Amino acid sequence: MRLNDQATTLGNLLHYDTIFKAGDKVLEAGCGVGAQTRIVAKMNPDTQFTAIDISGDSIMEAETLMKSLQIDNVEFIQSDILNLPFGNKTFDHILVCFVLEHLSNPNNALRELKRVLKKDGKIMIIEGDHGSAYFNPDSIEAKLAIQSQIEIQKRKGGDANIGRKLYPVIKQAGFKLVNVSPRIVYADESRPSMVEGFIKKTFTAMIEGVRGDVIREGIINESTFDKGVIDLYRTAREDGVFCYTFFKGFGTK
Repeated sequence: MRLNDQATTLGNLLHYDTIFKAGDKVLEAGCGVGAQTRIVAKMNPDTQFTAIDISGDSIMEAETLMKSLQIDNVEFIQSDILNLPFGNKTFDHILVCFVLEHLSNPNNALRELKRVLKKDGKIMIIEGDHGSAYFNPDSIEAKLAIQSQIEIQKRKGGDANIGRKLYPVIKQAGFKLVNVSPRIVYADESRPSMVEGFIKKTFTAMIEGVRGDVIREGIINESTFDKGVIDLYRTAREDGVFCYTFFKGFGTK
């Protein structure tokens, strides 16, 4: 639910330029439950998408979602991003949304993706950066709760702050014409859809979801974490403000 809420809220901000030509073959690597797939596939009805994910359960969820929305230009395949079941130079474009942050070595994944990309084909990558979050009213506990999520993801081999590193990450994988742009989310009471969709249902829900892990790991104590979550929800009130930056990167093979 959180992933779909996020996709709905941020669709225009993140995907206004996720446009492909009719007949293009596009690989979405790490599609999850299809939250982003449903947006980009609908925007590009004459493009053929192949969407992969390592989780069979996620693939089933994504297929069910596409059927419910009558989106028929996507083929789903369970596959490991580090060992793709495709030949060299298969796809015109590749789309990667919120995947690299979970990988211990993003470069390995990007090199494998580059292998299946046609010459002069483009890769699009979208990642967040939890260190970019700032808000009003300010709260030390809220910052510590966010930092606890960053730390638990680091311990699991990921990087919740990878957004700021997107340019060098793409370039080091051997892509040319690399270009990265920030996509800034800003929410206050004049933007109720952002308040509800991003502050409450996306960002704070994501932080709230790691409570058990970060407390078990001793990264933060219960009272501090719970106060931090309360304070993050507090930013959704009339005098609250919340800002966060996503980054979208492009590279050419």
